Amino acid sequence: MTDLRHHGDREATAGLVDFAVNVHPAQMPRWLHTAIAASMTDLARYPDATPAEAALAEYHHRDPADVLATSGAAEAFTLVARLRRWRRPVVVHPQFTEPDVALQAAGTTPVHVSLNINSLFTLDPTHVPDDADLVVVGNPTNPTGVRHPAAALRSLTRSGRLVVVDEAFNDDGAESLADEPVPGLLVVRSLTKLWAIAGLRAGYVLGEPDTVAALRELQPPWSVSTPAAAAMVACTSDLARIEGKARDAHVSQWRDHLQHGLTEAGIEHVPSTAPFVLARPGAGVHAALRARRFAVRRCDTFPGLDDSWVRIAVRPPEVSAPLLEAMEALADVT
Repeated sequence: MTDLRHHGDREATAGLVDFAVNVHPAQMPRWLHTAIAASMTDLARYPDATPAEAALAEYHHRDPADVLATSGAAEAFTLVARLRRWRRPVVVHPQFTEPDVALQAAGTTPVHVSLNINSLFTLDPTHVPDDADLVVVGNPTNPTGVRHPAAALRSLTRSGRLVVVDEAFNDDGAESLADEPVPGLLVVRSLTKLWAIAGLRAGYVLGEPDTVAALRELQPPWSVSTPAAAAMVACTSDLARIEGKARDAHVSQWRDHLQHGLTEAGIEHVPSTAPFVLARPGAGVHAALRARRFAVRRCDTFPGLDDSWVRIAVRPPEVSAPLLEAMEALADVT
């Protein structure tokens, strides 16, 4: 049985070079550290995410009623799973498995629409069943790194259906639907990857006010901590917007280096627009890399993939070069 609860942080164990966790390798900026540290003086009071939601709404040119701060993007999927008694929920795979976990915990087994390498894991909206009342899709998708056109995602919306687009890795804004109110569409976003604050759990959703209000009713009280709320405000500043673009530009350059190296080594991979690359070096390579002190994300826990695939987090060239050398050597052996 596929272990849907397996995540990259379980792979990045002590002593290994971490290519398994999709968190920016640079530390959080000083201004973000300062904002989080300042919030510590307010921990005697219960947290209030209202200022964070107002800041996020302004950042995305939305009304505050369109925004719900969450304890990481993963909490959003738990809330969505409990939002209604879904009749025919659909999850587009391979992708992040928490939507499956949340739906199963809520007593519903989702239908899978499976994408494959033959189409480079691109989405054909006509493959989604007409009677689906919930559709969950990543953009760009974890672990494939594929980015679907915004128009294709908009076309999935219809009366009686909620379309949930996971934009946890959409840092450059391309094909994003976050700034665009679309009836029947909910966007899930995360601040933890780009800003290297995964331990803080800072995410949010954007959608129609009625849907957001219903999710809010399901959310446990004080779900978003005071430091997480402070981080949300700080990450919407003009300074954050400028530095965010710089961080994303670095990731893009590093990704180009990684993909070029995989090509040179003759290792099949999927062209990525995310801070990770899905590669197919072959069965047994995941374990062989661990033996060489490299942690990459195993992919047989993603529906639709097997143990011939690994997901590689993007890192600076000087960090990824030894990994590429090891993978090329293993490719020569296999």
